[in-house]
Order: sequence, then C-alpha cells, then structure tokens
Amino acid sequence: HGRLCSVVAKELLAGQKIVLVRCEDMVISGSLVRNQTKYAQFRKKRMNTNPTRGPFHFKSPARMVWRTIRGMVHQKSARGQAAIGRLSTFEGIPHPYDKVKRKVIPAALRVVRLKPGRKYTKMGDLANNVGWKHQELVSSLEDKRRAK
Repeated sequence: HGRLCSVVAKELLAGQKIVLVRCEDMVISGSLVRNQTKYAQFRKKRMNTNPTRGPFHFKSPARMVWRTIRGMVHQKSARGQAAIGRLSTFEGIPHPYDKVKRKVIPAALRVVRLKPGRKYTKMGDLANNVGWKHQELVSSLEDKRRAK
C-alpha cells in the first residue's frame, strides 16, 4: 500500500480532497508472517518513561494507512497539517460514499506491480493479527452493501 500512499500524499499536498475506502482490502507485498514481524518491531517502539504519550500504534487498517500517508507528508508544517486534514480513510464503504463513483490508482495495482506468484498480505488480515476486532463486522456489512 506504499505505492498508493505516495500517490495519495502527493495529491493531498497539491490540494486535492481524498477519501480512501475499503482499506482492509489494500495489499502489502510480502507474506503475512513477514509483515507481522515487521509490525511487531514497529510496535516495540514506545516512550520509555511514559508510554501513554506515544508513539501510538494503530490497529485498524484505515488508521494504519492514514499513518503511512502522514509519514509521507511533512505534518509539522501548516501545509502538511492542512493536507492531512483533507484525507479520510475508512474500512468498508460507509453511507455517503457508497453512491459516489470510485477511482483506482493504476500505478499501485497488485496485478500491475507484483510478480505473479509473489506473496502478499491484505491489510485486514495484518490488522486482525495485531488486534483489530472488527474484521467480521466489516466484511458482513460489505456483503450487505454489495447485495443492495
């Protein structure tokens, strides 16, 4: 999902409002085990004296994607903060956006970028292993939405 995030970050800085839906179906290259160990290393990083002050490790796919994009935008400047403010991320497709036409980023598609046979991980599976508790709920709501 890094390729997607870099394109999104660039567009946000250019002033575009962006809503990312179905973050749980976004894909990272590498097997689930590999990405789990990488995320475990990331989760070990915390403030020694008072861990409640951060860094915070999100468990939902939408927030993971949001944080990846935040890392690609200089969020300490006013321009960067405004850019991050123009971004919304969601699991599934919530009400106002289910009627809106969606776009994909061809440069970030798995079929275009990953070699056939390469392992990949869905963000939803990674988040579920990290402690996200709403995978079944989101998938059932998505099935309901598709049935409409």
